[in-house]
Amino acid sequence: MSISRLSSKNISSKDAYAEFVIRTQEIAVKHGYVPVNWEETFLTFPERLSKETVVHNWLQGGTCPKAVKAGFRCIMSDQGTWYLDHLDVTWDKVYTTEPLLGITDSDEKKLVIGGEVCMWGETADGSDILQTIWPRAAAAAEQLWSTQDFTKQGATPALKRFQYFRCLLNWRGIAAGPVYYGSSYAYGRSAPRDPGSCFAQ
Repeated sequence: MSISRLSSKNISSKDAYAEFVIRTQEIAVKHGYVPVNWEETFLTFPERLSKETVVHNWLQGGTCPKAVKAGFRCIMSDQGTWYLDHLDVTWDKVYTTEPLLGITDSDEKKLVIGGEVCMWGETADGSDILQTIWPRAAAAAEQLWSTQDFTKQGATPALKRFQYFRCLLNWRGIAAGPVYYGSSYAYGRSAPRDPGSCFAQ
């Protein structure tokens, strides 16, 4: 919508965006589709969203608890820990990110329908993209597929399992970054400590 049209309708660009989202949702729902919106729409005009909306929590932690309390379903992919292009996020930080954090009601927990890790291209190209994705994506997968009782033990018990999984990927021809743990390992993608690390692990 042009600026002159906004002026003639006496509405702001923010209002025009809300109108676009609402009209698009109405069309999607009418045709049997489920609208999935980034959390900005929920944070800005939740009362106008269709209850069919799935809120995608990507921008900040704590949006899923608010969304499910309001009756919306939610997908968790908090950029602070589940964006794989953030190289300062190690596998154990990914692993210990709990999608249900702050949600205690059992019915509200059911409204968190899943999560995703995101990979953007600013810090990777064809030479290192797989090492940037793996094994951190697997850490999120285990978090999503496991019970809270299992994952609340933390990353330490999972260390050997993830080291083996990383080597298994390498043996199958899938490049995957090393799995270390502790203060000396500060990046999500780094070099092996020495040649033949899979034999040592």
